[in-house]
Amino acid sequence: MFWNSVEEKLAFHRQVTVGWMLHLLSFGLCAWGVCERTVQADEPCRLEIVDQEGWPVPLVELRTVHGVRLVSDNAGLICFDLPELMEQETFLTVIGHGYGVPVDGFGYRGVRLMPRPGATLQVKLRRTSLARRLGPLTGAGLFAESQKLGEAVKTPESGVLGCDSIQSVSFQRRRYHFWGDTNLANYPLGIFHMTGATTDDLPLSRLQPPLNHSYDYFRDAKNRPKAMVPMEGPGPVWLSGLAVVPDQRGTEHIVCTYSRITPPLTTHEVGLCIWNPQEERFILHRKVWEKSDTQPEPPPVPVGHVVDWKDSQGQSCLLFGDPLPKMKIAKSFEAWQSQDAWQVLTPQETIAAKDEQHAPVRPHSGSMAWNAYRQKWVTVFMQHFGKPSVFGEIWYAEADTPLGPWKSAVKILSHENYTFYNPRLRDDLSPPGSPILCFEGTYTHTFSDNKEPTPRYDYNQILYRLDLDQPELHSEAEE
Repeated sequence: MFWNSVEEKLAFHRQVTVGWMLHLLSFGLCAWGVCERTVQADEPCRLEIVDQEGWPVPLVELRTVHGVRLVSDNAGLICFDLPELMEQETFLTVIGHGYGVPVDGFGYRGVRLMPRPGATLQVKLRRTSLARRLGPLTGAGLFAESQKLGEAVKTPESGVLGCDSIQSVSFQRRRYHFWGDTNLANYPLGIFHMTGATTDDLPLSRLQPPLNHSYDYFRDAKNRPKAMVPMEGPGPVWLSGLAVVPDQRGTEHIVCTYSRITPPLTTHEVGLCIWNPQEERFILHRKVWEKSDTQPEPPPVPVGHVVDWKDSQGQSCLLFGDPLPKMKIAKSFEAWQSQDAWQVLTPQETIAAKDEQHAPVRPHSGSMAWNAYRQKWVTVFMQHFGKPSVFGEIWYAEADTPLGPWKSAVKILSHENYTFYNPRLRDDLSPPGSPILCFEGTYTHTFSDNKEPTPRYDYNQILYRLDLDQPELHSEAEE
């Protein structure tokens, strides 16, 4: 190319340079725009799972058409971060265990959403159970979805991923809690000799989600929860019949019954244990029975959950039941350790349902307590071989005395092919005289044919509240 002058040549180069700069700038802006859209697409959508009153609902599973499972945390939140479903109508199946939506014409039970990056969507569910879910008391990642959404969470991780049923007593102005087999993060085999913790012996200040309840665990030198019954020998060791009894000098002791278990679930040894405050563990008091050819079955022992009771003679007693009383012992350390002082009781086998169309209900496990609001003894129990879940149907009943007769059982909670066993009344969590009755139980897929355990929640303690002023719980004569 030829130019007539140096000025023409310089002008041409200036045009080329400016053109390339504009082209590069345009390309950069486009690239920046793509990058900006990518960042926006990576923003999660916030899903708030609530009931009709606007309360957050923990432990609700939303399942996509292509099988992705999303579960609300203790604050009822889900961090929806699936890029393939952003900006398009999405159907989510609802599995709520007492919370849900109506079934559609094709038999599906779910909701349709349009998730968008950075948006907040609310999923409103109808509560179908009389009991209201407050949330998990144990486990890890209780606020994981909230944290993924950028919310600050004050509850520290305990190191416990899962644990079996609870035994709980008040002792020296603290509440002592002990759990069965416990899962830790460091290995699939966790602690099989009970774990324990304490809390303030005060009612919860808030009885609605989100729960922010933490435990002071008894820990080992590595700061991990430690075994509470480190006894030599094969098989797990479980505790039951936890009670506080005074000795002749007036000194109180935490006492309980231990059972050593061998596969598949056979009781091999039974005995008595006492809490040692200095060592922060239970120590063997004496062995009561060991499996043998001559004694293949254990004798009656003080197991289950314990309540204080004054009998017709005005004597202070302890009643041991699961849920209904199977044993009565005078409330003293001396009576507790003497088998001759143990009075075996025969509990009521079935409880008539309030709904006369329903067959009498057979209790399997549970607990009872005196309720000041109702001025009656109350029990919450799991039904033996219930429907739709074999070991997940929970009932409530009342009686004038702990020995019965118990009557007018009402189903208060149901599960969708899931287990909820050993419901434990937590009358210590609500103020005295309150119409609110709290209970917790072990939520697990064990003993069901469900092969998909709920992430983070499975094998943990879930707390519920039952409002006793609901007319569905009482007889027509009372209403």
